[in-house]
Amino acid sequence: MRLTDVLVAGRILVDLDGGFVHGKVDALRLLSSLLAPAVGAPKDQIEKLLSDREQVQSTGIGDGVGIPHAFIESATRQEAALLLCPLGVPFDAIDGQNCTILFGVVGPRRPGEHLKLLARISRMLRDADTRSRLVHSEDAEAAYQLIRNHDEAMGAV
Repeated sequence: MRLTDVLVAGRILVDLDGGFVHGKVDALRLLSSLLAPAVGAPKDQIEKLLSDREQVQSTGIGDGVGIPHAFIESATRQEAALLLCPLGVPFDAIDGQNCTILFGVVGPRRPGEHLKLLARISRMLRDADTRSRLVHSEDAEAAYQLIRNHDEAMGAV
């Protein structure tokens, strides 16, 4: 599964000046708003699922990356949204650092498919240069193109 199979440019928000995302609550709310139409569920339901998952353990995996994710039965497939926050957002990450890249994922309870997608995201964001170029994208289309180029270089998994 390629990242561009689950992400479209319209579900990417680049918060260059920090005007939209001030913390974890804002981030989860925005991700939920972006994901709701894609999975056919109310944004409040998605926000609760993502928040509940965060209560179990933060999905801030370090190096400025967070991957909030949850299962939602109304979804027919995995869907993703992306927040890019160059100024950083407190997110209770494992390394104590603010997150600059928040990749939200929701989908039906298909653990294998879900885990493969999370692994694909993690692999892409493991590279410091990729993270830097992504977080410094000037707009959603530039970020999407970077992800598309990465998908093409990696091939389908």
